[in-house]
Amino acid sequence: MAINVYLNFNGNTREAVEYYAEVFGTEPPHIMTFGEAPPDPSHPVPEEAKHRVMHANLMIAGSPVMFSDVFPGMPYTEGNNISLTVTDTDAEKIRHWFNKLKEGGTVHMELQETFWSKAYGNLKDKFGIHWQLSHDNGQNG
Repeated sequence: MAINVYLNFNGNTREAVEYYAEVFGTEPPHIMTFGEAPPDPSHPVPEEAKHRVMHANLMIAGSPVMFSDVFPGMPYTEGNNISLTVTDTDAEKIRHWFNKLKEGGTVHMELQETFWSKAYGNLKDKFGIHWQLSHDNGQNG
């Protein structure tokens, strides 16, 4: 388990992640767009979101750094576009940490199953720190 940095951008993640890959001499990033995600008929992806980056990651100086564009219409403030991400193979730990962190905070996405995790949620804690917590079944690459 580790705490990772997650950086959000407003439509220019591809440019940013390719720039950082060049700066730090990393492998070319794998970039997944919102349009490439498995379709969900109850939440269709609008045309203007399909090209935006849903997820990319780089190893920078031995640390994983993750990147994403905000979804069109979501709030974005440069300088506050960072969250800490905790991933663990113990789902009970994820639930415990999420429930403790949400006390006095604001839940943005309740802990739930997604196509990438059996338990994922994100919130802002009572100190204004943004967190993403995610169960990893140990099979994610």
